[in-house]
Amino acid sequence: MSRKLKWGILGCASIAKRAVIPGLQESKFNEVSAIASRDIDKSKSTAEEFNIPEAYGSYEALLEDPDIDAVYIPLPNHLHKEWSIRAAEAGKHILCEKPLALTAREAAEMAEAAAKAGVILSEAFMYRYHPRYDMIKDLLNSGSIGQIRAIHSSFTFNNAADTQNVRYRKDWGGGSIYDVGCYPIHAARLLLDQEPEAVTVQAFFSPEHDDVDMMASGLIEFGNAVSLTFDCGMWAAFRNPLEVLGTEGSIEVPYAYSIPAGGDHFYLNKNGERQLIAISEANAYSEQGDHLADVILNNAPLRFGTEDAISNMKVIDACLLSARERIRVTL
Repeated sequence: MSRKLKWGILGCASIAKRAVIPGLQESKFNEVSAIASRDIDKSKSTAEEFNIPEAYGSYEALLEDPDIDAVYIPLPNHLHKEWSIRAAEAGKHILCEKPLALTAREAAEMAEAAAKAGVILSEAFMYRYHPRYDMIKDLLNSGSIGQIRAIHSSFTFNNAADTQNVRYRKDWGGGSIYDVGCYPIHAARLLLDQEPEAVTVQAFFSPEHDDVDMMASGLIEFGNAVSLTFDCGMWAAFRNPLEVLGTEGSIEVPYAYSIPAGGDHFYLNKNGERQLIAISEANAYSEQGDHLADVILNNAPLRFGTEDAISNMKVIDACLLSARERIRVTL
C-alpha cells in the first residue's frame, strides 16, 4: 500500500475517543488527520489529546479540507443521514456509526447519495471484522455443529442514571434496539446468510427516559424454522454473549461485540467437551479501518456494502413497530 488513508472525525463523541480514533491510529494503513466539533475548544483539546494535526470548529470546515480522504461519523443517530450525504457530496468516503440511519428509507437515500458521488459508505459494525467471525462462519459452513437450530444473543448495559444522554432522546433515535439490539440482529443475519421473515418484540418504554425502549426482548424468524432470540437493554447489567445451537454441538462467544482485554476467544461445544478456541488479540476497530483503506486505496472488494445496512435497518424498523404496536411483523 503506497500511502495511508487520511481520516477526518466529525465530532468528539465518546465512541470516537474511546475506540475508533485509537483503533485507526493503531492500524497499519490509516492516520487521523483532522477532527471537527461545533465547539472549537473541544476539537482542539481532543486533537491535542490524540495528537491529531488539524482541529476545526465546524463539520463543514473539515469536509472542505482537500487532504481528507474519508470521514468517520459518530454523531447522534438523527444526524447520520444529513452528514453522510453532505460528506458524500464533498467527495469523502464515509464510515458512519451504527445504526446507519433512523429507517431503511433513510439508509437507502444515503446509499444513493454515496453511489452518485462515487464514494464508499460503510456502517461501523466493527465486530464483524474481528478474525474470529470468519472462523465461526467456517465452522458453521463445514457442519461442525450439525444443522443450525437457533441463535441467542444479548447486549445490555446500565447507563440509566445519565438521563441527559443522547441515547434517551426519542427524536434523536434513542433506545436500546437502535443502540445495542442492532448487534444481535446483524450477527444473526451475518452468520445465517439469510434475511428474516418476521419479528416479534416486547419492550419496556421508560417515561423517565423520553419514552425510549430501555429494554427489549425479541424473536426474529428466519427460514428453515431457525430463529434468533435476543434481548437488549440500557438499564440492565452488562453482558454481550452469543450462542449458535446446532444438532451436534454449539458455539459460544462470551464477548460477542464489546471485547475486553483477553476476551477474543470463543468455545466449541461438541461430544460432551468444551473446547476453548484461542485467538491472538485483535483490534476490531483497526481491522475495520485497514479493510476500508484497502478498498479505497487499492480497489479491494468491499466486504459489506450498503445493501447490508439497508437490510439491517428493515429489521430494526420492524422490531420498533412490533414493540410499539405489540404485534408480529412480517418482512
